[in-house]
Amino acid sequence: MISIIIPFFNEEDNLKKLYRELTEELGKLKQEHEIIFINDGSTDKSLSMAEELKKNNDNLKIINFKKRQGKGKALDAGLKIVSGDLVCFMDADLQDDPRDLEKFIKKIGEGYDFVNGKRFLRKENPVVKFYSKLANSFLKFILKSPLSDINCGFKLFKKNVMEDIDLYSNNFRFLPLAAYYKGFSVGEVEVNNRSRIHGKSKFGPGKLFIGMIDTLTATFIYKFAENPLHFFGIIGGFLSMLGFIILLVLGIERIFFQQLLYRRPMLFLGIVLLIVGVQIVMTGILGELIVYLNKKQKK
Repeated sequence: MISIIIPFFNEEDNLKKLYRELTEELGKLKQEHEIIFINDGSTDKSLSMAEELKKNNDNLKIINFKKRQGKGKALDAGLKIVSGDLVCFMDADLQDDPRDLEKFIKKIGEGYDFVNGKRFLRKENPVVKFYSKLANSFLKFILKSPLSDINCGFKLFKKNVMEDIDLYSNNFRFLPLAAYYKGFSVGEVEVNNRSRIHGKSKFGPGKLFIGMIDTLTATFIYKFAENPLHFFGIIGGFLSMLGFIILLVLGIERIFFQQLLYRRPMLFLGIVLLIVGVQIVMTGILGELIVYLNKKQKK
């Protein structure tokens, strides 16, 4: 059985068509299913549209947030009530094509635990595509990510994958990567990325900035969570060494060449770099102690 989780915000013109396409495709595949709509505080008629669809469909569930909570909380709420052995994430803007479900199911049948969509011929503005390409390249280089399009919202995975992964805030973007680092088999399938016909894109400059922060957060969590000193030590060591070199050069100039230092901005820069570098290293040491005590407590 597949549980399809679809968060939506102001998608009144898309829900009915999406539901019809989904049920038609699942009917062709003869696939037992349930569909979970999560209203993320919509201000249009999206909720009433979903409730109208539910009247004649027992396989449709609705979760309603009175105010906007964000996609992460919406997906988490959906996961708490799923009944299926397989879970699918989809967007409600009709850009995800339900006809691609067959590819996901087939890939899971090949032995994969988590299958992520890979959009080709993307129907998005150049800024979004550039950001996505940059983020994927960064994750491939730093975290050895096996994925080509981690930001694709179309995913299918086994329910038991989430037993080992905590879903919070915006880390839903990195679920395939989290599954990969937990040892699950992760694959990709090419999906058709359709153009948005109705409604407005929810992606703006604010989300672009948040996405960049989330990418850095994921890098820290998946690469340095077990050894934070490797992260803070490199940065702090570099800064403190730079500060030490500056102060050493200025000290030589003062001792051997009688140069006055009280008007030299480099003196203050060297002191600041040295102090900040040591503080960053100490942050890494505190992080290592927290990791050690946490693991010791679990034994």
